[in-house]
Amino acid sequence: MHEYTSSARVWGLSCPGFPEEVSRARRWTRDILRGSPLAEDAELIVSELSANAILHTASGQTSGSFHLALAVSPQVIALSVTDDGSTGTAPKVEHQDQEAEHGRGLGMVSALAHRVVVHGSHDSHTVTAELFTDAGPAGGHPC
Repeated sequence: MHEYTSSARVWGLSCPGFPEEVSRARRWTRDILRGSPLAEDAELIVSELSANAILHTASGQTSGSFHLALAVSPQVIALSVTDDGSTGTAPKVEHQDQEAEHGRGLGMVSALAHRVVVHGSHDSHTVTAELFTDAGPAGGHPC
């Protein structure tokens, strides 16, 4: 993962695994990143990752939850969503054709983000998407 300097600010939010919590996660992200040129991309990423947690993991089951972390430094915005796991399959980026009705969420996230990292076990998965700012590492995508 990208190195976060001591000047990074970090926020966290835990949400019950209800579909309406996806809009709460988006608002939370928008409020923190207000004024950033990357705010819209970050909102969309959080929305997709939160919805995936609810739809495809134990987070969407009774008493399930998902957890967001947002780290902001001068070089990078890192958005992480951790789910409750227990589905037998880990999240992975799949490139679906345009006619596919499902399975494009992480592909879209990877198209918006400069880097996507998936960590996990049976107990939980964390998907982290990083958006590099203009001050980001050389060779990164332009923002």
